[in-house]
Amino acid sequence: MGRKWSNIKEKKAAKDANTASVYAKFGRKIYMVAKDGEPDPESNQALRFVLEKAKTYNVPNHIIERAIEKAKGGSEESYDELRYEGFGPNGSMIIVDALSNNVNRTAAELRSSFNKNGGNLGVSGSVAYMFESTAVIGVKGKSAEAILEILMDAEVDPRDIFEEEDTAIIYAEPDQFHTVQDALKKEGITDFTVAELTMLPQNEMTLAEDSHQQFEKLVDTLEDLEDVQQVYHNVDTEN
Repeated sequence: MGRKWSNIKEKKAAKDANTASVYAKFGRKIYMVAKDGEPDPESNQALRFVLEKAKTYNVPNHIIERAIEKAKGGSEESYDELRYEGFGPNGSMIIVDALSNNVNRTAAELRSSFNKNGGNLGVSGSVAYMFESTAVIGVKGKSAEAILEILMDAEVDPRDIFEEEDTAIIYAEPDQFHTVQDALKKEGITDFTVAELTMLPQNEMTLAEDSHQQFEKLVDTLEDLEDVQQVYHNVDTEN
């Protein structure tokens, strides 16, 4: 689980700043979870999670408010949550989470993206068994030791805490996401560089340069699709 979160976040931020698609994706997700539950994050844990993640991506308040108001207004627009699994160059593994109002269109776009970039869609379960759902929370300017002490005092037992540059990265069970955040907030820590649930690979693989370039093109193509919310993979992107 040696994923370098700071570097990945910087790369995504630069890409998202150019496309602005991240705001539309968050708007869709916020609308859906607010519509399916309550439009109040205090009573809707799924909405609270999405809003916490949105903060780390600097999603403007007007995007968030518009999506919530749309849900309150009783819009009939609806989306299906979908998960696809597939393979990239040299057997690399990829998981794609999507929100779609047209499943056939989404499947066709994903299949085409994989096929044109050295990969192929797999069946359900062909890849996911090699990944582990994990809550990831990052705190800038704090040591792993200081964060561990806070969590121990709150009787929270995370999977792992390590330091990356000037940031403490916490890995925890998915159902500990809010528990970890609440314990930190009680100590005055309210800004998080990362706050999300992710799928971490059990093992990462390194690709040769030509395969790596093809893999990155595949991931970029997938992330640019309107219906795609998140792409997870098992490739070491730092090599």
